[in-house]
Amino acid sequence: MFGSIWDGLKDLFTIPANLMFFVFALLAIGGAIFAMNLTRVIHMVISLAVTFLSLAGLYVLLNAEFVAFVQVLIYAGAISILMIFGIMMTKHESEETELKRPLHNWLLGIGIVAFFGILFYAIQNTSFPAPAAFDPGENNTEAIGTQLFSVHVIPFELMSVLLTVAFIGAIVLAKREEE
Repeated sequence: MFGSIWDGLKDLFTIPANLMFFVFALLAIGGAIFAMNLTRVIHMVISLAVTFLSLAGLYVLLNAEFVAFVQVLIYAGAISILMIFGIMMTKHESEETELKRPLHNWLLGIGIVAFFGILFYAIQNTSFPAPAAFDPGENNTEAIGTQLFSVHVIPFELMSVLLTVAFIGAIVLAKREEE
């Protein structure tokens, strides 16, 4: 499903896959760096969501549409919303102290651009072995679903119970802090 959408978009924009990889990688690592350096929690959550969405774009480039869909659904959607609920349920006092480090920020930016330039150059000049032939008749999403809901159904349900208990525990701890 997503493969045909991606092929249509690729034909529409005719952007080389290497350039798309570079943009998605830049967004993923840049979002992670912003998540570590920002001072407000809501801004950190937004930059993490950018990181998660760009990782989904990288998965689409690798023809792993199911993993990209799960990345968007679980991480960009559920985890980000869970973090926002956690922020809303706790007493989070925003501190207005902005760190003024212009030299640090410039050096960080130059280092990031240099790193990506070296990485892009290395990827462009590396000869990779020929990939195995892709069988479009094989439905890997159906195989994952069959394995998940037949063989691995008990660990799947245990994880859902564990996440529910963790969320209830977070609510209890947040209510204790108010008292």
